[in-house]
Amino acid sequence: MKCNPEYSSKEALLSLYQKPLLELVFEAATIHRKYHNSREVQMSSLLSIKTGGCPEDCGYCPQAARYHTDVDAHKLMNVDEVLNQAKNAKANGSSRLCMGAAWREIRDNKDFDKVVEMVQGVNEMGMEVCCTLGMMSEGQAKRLKNAGLFAYNHNLDSSKEFYSDVISTREYEQRLDTIDNARKAGISVCSGGIIGMGETEEDRVGLLMSYMEMENPPESIPINALVAVEGTPLEDQKPIEQWELIRMVATTRIAFPESIVRLSAGRTKMSMEAQAMCFLGGAGSIFAGDKLLTTPNPEFNEDKEMFKILGLVAKESFADGEQPVTNPDPILLEKKRLAKQRELELEAAKSKVQDDTFEPRKVRTVDSL
Repeated sequence: MKCNPEYSSKEALLSLYQKPLLELVFEAATIHRKYHNSREVQMSSLLSIKTGGCPEDCGYCPQAARYHTDVDAHKLMNVDEVLNQAKNAKANGSSRLCMGAAWREIRDNKDFDKVVEMVQGVNEMGMEVCCTLGMMSEGQAKRLKNAGLFAYNHNLDSSKEFYSDVISTREYEQRLDTIDNARKAGISVCSGGIIGMGETEEDRVGLLMSYMEMENPPESIPINALVAVEGTPLEDQKPIEQWELIRMVATTRIAFPESIVRLSAGRTKMSMEAQAMCFLGGAGSIFAGDKLLTTPNPEFNEDKEMFKILGLVAKESFADGEQPVTNPDPILLEKKRLAKQRELELEAAKSKVQDDTFEPRKVRTVDSL
């Protein structure tokens, strides 16, 4: 049951969201145990492979070039550095690596070639690979799938009605198009939203309705609480109460029984007790490590201690789907072939210059005509 038919209307879903909290969490816990191992929680790591300088105007994001925040722009990381970070994350218990780049959209250039190599390398070390790179064409999605990408993250952020209050540089439909392109390529979808941006309860339910209306809802749905960053338009937003995040997690679990609900940004403000309520109410994943792209996040050791206290166990990679096959990338192979050919031509030219029998080409002058 990908979508719960009891809550297929906005009215029914809003009524669910507004249930007494303990009743809501109990219902969510019951469904969670029916479809998932309630003790398993996936530890994922989020790595910013290209930071800052984004041309968009998302009101919550410190990586937007137009805002004056403490985020320093950095170019795309090199492949070896990313693979080393992935090894470290895996050694600390993460089974999934999400690589994020502050791009509006993917461009078919050498940077995308590097991302393809990153995906190949991380998949080959036995970790689930998720990417969030902005808008993506169907052809680009197929190339990432061929490299071994397990999931593509592209959040809708909020309801269609509230979306334009936060973002003006990209249309809601464009986000849906990118999700559709991932689907066409056979990539699982990770898509969720942010609460605490000034939206209403109806907007929170409206976000979930956008997924209800899909033929195939996301396999994973991250629920984020706004981390208000100084210098962004939402810097003065009051932090949400912990119970609001618990309520959103539980509602999402009931509405989408088979999806993985990911407890994402905002965990630093939550007590262990509040996080425990989220796990009880259906959260099956957290991001571990000291950062979520550019905002703070609990460290690995702190999460391991929490797992021990609560009796949770870390989920293994590919527990929710087969590991993708990494295939050779035709574009990379051709570029490497051309580079090798050029290298050989340069070596041959150098040898010819050093050869004593080499004679410079005679240039015909006006006098010799």
